[in-house]
Formats: sequence, C-alpha cells, structure tokens
Amino acid sequence: MNDDFLTSTPASTKIISRPLDNSVYQRRLFAHRVGISLSFLAMVIGLFFLMWILLTLFLKGFSAINWQMLSESTPPPGDSGGGLLNAIVGSLLMVGTATLICTPVGILAGIYLAEYGEGNWFAQVTRFVTDIMLSAPSIVIGLFVYALFVANMKHFSGWAGSIAISLIAIPVIVRTTDNMLQLVPGSLREAAFALGAPRWKVAILVRLRAVKAGVITGVLLAVARISGETAPLLFTALNNQFFNSDMNKPMANLPVVIYQFAMSPYENWRALAWGGALLVTLSVLSLNILSRTLFSQKI
Repeated sequence: MNDDFLTSTPASTKIISRPLDNSVYQRRLFAHRVGISLSFLAMVIGLFFLMWILLTLFLKGFSAINWQMLSESTPPPGDSGGGLLNAIVGSLLMVGTATLICTPVGILAGIYLAEYGEGNWFAQVTRFVTDIMLSAPSIVIGLFVYALFVANMKHFSGWAGSIAISLIAIPVIVRTTDNMLQLVPGSLREAAFALGAPRWKVAILVRLRAVKAGVITGVLLAVARISGETAPLLFTALNNQFFNSDMNKPMANLPVVIYQFAMSPYENWRALAWGGALLVTLSVLSLNILSRTLFSQKI
C-alpha cells in the first residue's frame, strides 16, 4: 500500500532543489548580507564622528570649567577671566518658565485629542497643525514671536524668549501625550465607565495615570530639545552682558553666548564657549537618561 502511495504522488509535490541550490534564495541572501553590511558600516561611521565630536567637546570643555566660570558674568571684549553665571541663570529662568507654560497646555491638549477627538474635525486639524509645528524651523517661530511680541513691546525680553521656546515644546508634549493615551486598553476605560465615573475622571485619573511615565518622558524630551535652541532667542531674548534676573529685559542665555563667543577673536571667550557647550550637552544628556529611566519603569 505504501509503494502504491509513493508511485501515485504527483511530480509537483517533490522537492525540486535544496534552498542552498536555489538561485532566487542565493540572490536574496546576497542582498540581505549587503544590506546588513552597509547598515553596519553606516552605524560605525556615525558612531566614529559622534565619539570624535564628544571627545573634542569633553577635552576642551572640561579644561574651561572652573569655579570662576560658574560664579562670574561674561567678560567684556579684551578682558581676561569672566564666566557664564548670567547666561546660566538666564537659561534656567527661560527654560523653567517655558516648561511651566508648555507642560499643562501640552498635556491638556493631548488629553482632549485622545479622549474627545474621535471623529472630530477640530481634533484632526489640531493633529495636522501639531505635526507641522514639530517640523517647523525654530527660526520661523522666533520671527513669529518677534513680530507678535517684541515688535509691539519695543524691546527684547526673557518673556519673549520663554514664549518662543515654549511654542517649540508644546507640539512635542501634545503628540507624546496623545500617543501614550492611545495605548491604554479600551477595557480599562470601559471598566471605569461601568463604575459610574464621569468622562473627565476617566481621562485624568485612569488613562493619564496609567501612562504617566510616558507623559513625563515627553515633557523631559521637550525640555531637552529647547535647552539648546539658539535661533528663537536671537530674535526674542537677544543677550545681556550683565547679570539680570528681570524677565522683562534682554536676558543672557547659554546658546546665544556660545554662538557669539565661539566666533570671537578672544581666547578666553572661545574657552568659555567650550565650557558652555559642555554644560548644555551634559544637561541634555542627563534629561535624556532620566526620561529613558522613567520610561522603562512599569507604573
């Protein structure tokens, strides 16, 4: 009976060739190996230049960091010594103010899009505008705030700088909050509705609490992005050689000071620019590490 079955087996069911002998398989395997090799080569080249930049930054930046740089204001042209105290304080004030502005606005807008924006034309338009703002050049936002705020107030100020960088951070927080809330299982919402909870409580106390680590990550990434923005501050906060904590006046900040000092003919200014660049890099690196640590937590 087995012999009859073997003799009656159609020829189409027989194995024509082994995979290693198949020309199509060989071509695909070759293309796969070429793609992997090129990807690995691109990664190596990118890491090489990244490590080169970081090594140069750390070598020249650490030599410039000292107590004088952290305790004195920027020096006048041709003067030796000086520091970046006014720029550090100005950056902290403007970034902190921008964070206070963009965090509630971005989170509440993200909650609206996720909870009330289903099938809503206004929510679709908001998502479209948010995507445009995410890719908009920061100098355009700086010019917009200049025309709307600085030109009417007739002077540069820290408030204008905070508004400009907050407009850059808001789309990041909105998109992150919206995406994270979409990940909450529908059964969790249905269970909260079944217990009689109103919709606003479900949105804030159930959905937002379930993804609070991801939302905080979005806020920290937005803060890391605006910490090194230079173009918007050139048109809004400008700069100030002296120490100033009044947000209604021109205010020094690290990105603009680094930009100006790096192209100066004075050796101590260039050294301060390297030190300021290292401070910005370390702050952004710390925020990214903190955000990834929070994102990895299961809350």
